[in-house]
Amino acid sequence: MAGASSDAATPASPRELFVAFTKLALQGFGGVLAVAQRVLVEERRWLTNAQFVEILALAQVLPGPNVCNVALMVGDRFFGARGAFAALAGMMAVPLVIVLILTAVYSQYAADPVVSGALKGMGAVAAGLIGGTALKLMGALRDNPLGAPACAVFAVVTFVLIALLRWPLAGVLLGLGTVACLWAAHALRSRREMP
Repeated sequence: MAGASSDAATPASPRELFVAFTKLALQGFGGVLAVAQRVLVEERRWLTNAQFVEILALAQVLPGPNVCNVALMVGDRFFGARGAFAALAGMMAVPLVIVLILTAVYSQYAADPVVSGALKGMGAVAAGLIGGTALKLMGALRDNPLGAPACAVFAVVTFVLIALLRWPLAGVLLGLGTVACLWAAHALRSRREMP
């Protein structure tokens, strides 16, 4: 993974990571990844867009929730294991308490049509957050070793295989991910060999 750029900001302590990831998690109703990109790249400037895309790509092929994997990697980048623990704890602690309380309340009102309708409406919001983040991150693909056209082809093929043909996510990531990684490695080697 690429290191932080020299003009990038850095968190002052693991405590700052904990607080930042707690605030991030509390803003992320319906989709924390959209908020994570805005907070880590645009507000805090701890990562560039390209670094965020790199971390997110790795987070998506690892087991576990993507945003938790992002928290672990960002924390580790700045403060090693202490930072990873602080960032993950920030991501999980307060939201866990809130979810437990809401689960208890929801069990009382789950059959209410108003509650059911409100939750269906949040699905549209979550989809919009994910779509908006995807559009914001597209710019980082310009510098990708595959080139923007190949990245677009991989994105479309992945969408078709998973969303339309309903192929298993793990198989698609393993298959297309391997092809994309090998292609990118070849492109990077070719660039280094050019005079």
